[in-house]
Amino acid sequence: MIEVLRTNDPVRLDFAVMILRQSGCHPFVADRFMASTEGGISALQRRIMVPDEFAEEAKLVLRQLDAPGSAVGGIDAHMDREPDDPGGEGER
Repeated sequence: MIEVLRTNDPVRLDFAVMILRQSGCHPFVADRFMASTEGGISALQRRIMVPDEFAEEAKLVLRQLDAPGSAVGGIDAHMDREPDDPGGEGER
């Protein structure tokens, strides 16, 4: 097993696991229970591990996390929308 991601962010962690599962990389979240015993202060990071043969593919898939416009990559994902345009359609 190879570590491909380490994070304290539960949203980032869940999104990463989802996209890795969809790509068939068989992710495993290590330290999930150790991190929960700390009382929710996020002192311990959780790690996502994948089998050795999926490591390169998993690293490529995880680039989506930091891609511009990613829902998890940052707040700029919805910056091009008007405040009263929740669907992002804009004026036509």
